[in-house]
Amino acid sequence: MRTTGPILAIGAITFANQAILHNQPIDWRVPAATLLAAAVFAGAEKVWEPGAVGAAYVALVTTLFIPLDKSLPAPAASLGEWVGKTSPAARPRYVYT
Repeated sequence: MRTTGPILAIGAITFANQAILHNQPIDWRVPAATLLAAAVFAGAEKVWEPGAVGAAYVALVTTLFIPLDKSLPAPAASLGEWVGKTSPAARPRYVYT
């Protein structure tokens, strides 16, 4: 099953964006919807494999770059902000004369 991986990745990315990167309360609808979507895509893969695989990867790319929750930025932007953060001690200090 070639669609299960991308669909489970979508769920993990969405879950991490909400719960880990933005300290939001866990939305248990995300894992439930992910399992349901994986089952639907597994069935669709048996009907038309190239179309189901293509749709799964399009959904993965869309999830990475398009904010699905209006209160949170896209996962790629969130991860960039999260990785780019430095501690106050590591920031350069400017001396004004």
